[in-house]
Amino acid sequence: GIVLESKDFFVNQAVLTGETFPVEKRPEKVPAKASLAERINCVFMGTSVRSGTARVLIVQTGRATVFGQIADKLNLRPSQTEFERGIQRFGSLLTQVMLVMVVVVLAINIFLHKPPIDSLLFALALAVGLAPELLPAIISITLAHGAQQMAKRGVIVRRLNSIENFGSMDVLCTDKTGTLTQGVVHLNGAFDPEGQPSKTVLYFAYLNSQYQTGMNNPLDDAIGAYAKKAKLKIGYEQKVDEIPYDFVRKSLSVVTDDTKGKRTLTTKGALENILMVSNKVQVGDKVEILNAKKKAGIEKLYSEWSEKGFRVLGVATKPVEIRADSYTREVEKDLCFTGFLLFFDPPKVDVEQTIIDLKERGVQLKIITGDNEKVARHVADAVHLHVSRLMTGAELNAMSDDALWHAAERTTIFAEVDPNQKERIILAMRKTKHVVGYMGDGINDDPALHAADVGISVDTAVDVAKDAADFVLLKQDLDILKEGIDVGRVTFANSLKYILTTISANFGNMFSMAIVSLYLPFLPLLASQILLNNFLSDIPGTAIASDNVDPEWVAKPRRWDTVFIRRYMVLFGLVSSIFDLLTFVVLLFIYHASVGEFRTGWFLESLLTELVIALVVRTHRVFFRSRPGKLLLVSTIIIIGIALALPYLPVNSLFGFIPLPAPLLLTIIGLTLLYVLVVEAAKKYFYSRVINRDA
Repeated sequence: GIVLESKDFFVNQAVLTGETFPVEKRPEKVPAKASLAERINCVFMGTSVRSGTARVLIVQTGRATVFGQIADKLNLRPSQTEFERGIQRFGSLLTQVMLVMVVVVLAINIFLHKPPIDSLLFALALAVGLAPELLPAIISITLAHGAQQMAKRGVIVRRLNSIENFGSMDVLCTDKTGTLTQGVVHLNGAFDPEGQPSKTVLYFAYLNSQYQTGMNNPLDDAIGAYAKKAKLKIGYEQKVDEIPYDFVRKSLSVVTDDTKGKRTLTTKGALENILMVSNKVQVGDKVEILNAKKKAGIEKLYSEWSEKGFRVLGVATKPVEIRADSYTREVEKDLCFTGFLLFFDPPKVDVEQTIIDLKERGVQLKIITGDNEKVARHVADAVHLHVSRLMTGAELNAMSDDALWHAAERTTIFAEVDPNQKERIILAMRKTKHVVGYMGDGINDDPALHAADVGISVDTAVDVAKDAADFVLLKQDLDILKEGIDVGRVTFANSLKYILTTISANFGNMFSMAIVSLYLPFLPLLASQILLNNFLSDIPGTAIASDNVDPEWVAKPRRWDTVFIRRYMVLFGLVSSIFDLLTFVVLLFIYHASVGEFRTGWFLESLLTELVIALVVRTHRVFFRSRPGKLLLVSTIIIIGIALALPYLPVNSLFGFIPLPAPLLLTIIGLTLLYVLVVEAAKKYFYSRVINRDA
């Protein structure tokens, strides 16, 4: 609505702008593109009146209001996360490879006049063998394990897929109130007219705040807490009378008697109003005339403090005569200006260290707030957050989307922004390939929480904010975020380990099998043997969720890189194929194996190499310098034992296996050990190339 008339009309609109204090609304002209915080002539649905009266013309209702637009945004389907997009690209890559392999193998086998049905089953088995068919289960197990770990650290996971996004996040946007700051108004100090700390000013302010009987407010609470910490006592001062606060004077006075019967009026309020009723100033132990020069000095201090984001009140006193009747506002004149009170929302104790920790993990911290730019910059300075650029809501409105995409990356603080602008900022950074997290707890944060890759709220937030978030923190603490990021990166690392292990080994095995099938008068492996191979090799894969992760994996954000996976698959698949073909030569030309021996030997070699490669490629380091998880190591050893025993068990005929001669079995084990050494060398070569490419 548009304000037509107002009288001391103050509105709390923190629900939309996040401003700490109520703002005065009055009938004035504002620019057409003014931000919500700048529209002092408007009131909005969802905000609340703190004091005063007004007459307002309602111009928008329901879904047309700012509040209604926020509600509409929540009905939209959440956009795909970076994790979901990565899985989709990976699936497309696998589909293309499998389609080509099936068509080529089937066509060549039919051309060579091999049985069509057997050829079709073999080609389909190759496709199934190539696919990491347990990937959905492995990812679910890994994400569930990550959710458990995060819950232990005070983070409730509402969307499992967002855990890996948490680890991939490289930009974290947050409001300042309650996140970087404590969300509670504190008294920074009491100062004399020259800007020096003063216990006298604090004493009079404490006297005023404790004896006033009006509505309780956070400023008086802050004065009381500060005075108690300073061990001030006012017990020997007795209250005589009180002149209540009103929005015309913007001040409050109390009259007290000391033990000697001296009666004093103490007034506290808006600095401008206090100066209007003061004609003297306390300078040290002296009282001097408040001339133009001294008044200019006071106003200069007020301006400097306001620039730094402090809210400044003034304190004045004067002796008053003893009277029988009540004191009225007429006595508030010819006061002696005593000093200043500075209020602020202090930064959290550990936030500076947390910002350093986030930076070390490659996460940029950006402030998005509805508060004014001076307050936002002051908070950034207080927590030692380097500000490369500050952008206001008005500047943002004047930018095209293309311009914002470039500017958002270089901007640290976005101030005086409304809810829709917050969403626009998030979307702009996502367009520039950042994985963006947003932390908010108010209704005004809902569009941004909905648009972010990682939406983070707290358990004290409004219900709609928690509903829009992917994670809910049980404590409003950035330090929990740091731990959550680490868990997210561990989860991502373990998911990627499974994919790299499976896709490289499977691609090599299936590719070499397809080649060998062209030269053999029989199929190198039966379809049942291929599926058994995949089943046994995936059992240790389920233990990857609890695997240990090297520190370098969590040192920086990581995300799905299809090009990286494709190159990895080709290189390590080629190594696997070479050893498969080497096994082919050994079986046929050295040991002159029968069909049953060939299939059994080939099965063992392909399964053993896939099992041991998991222990090698799970780390960038030399494999014996990185300890695997206990469950992964034990399950791998057990499956290796089962694989070696399988040809000699009574059930071997069910899968077409026959016992192997000891020399042939030892040769296959020797080839597997040689394979480990070659893969280790290939790994060193591959990662050196990747590091050089990234550099």
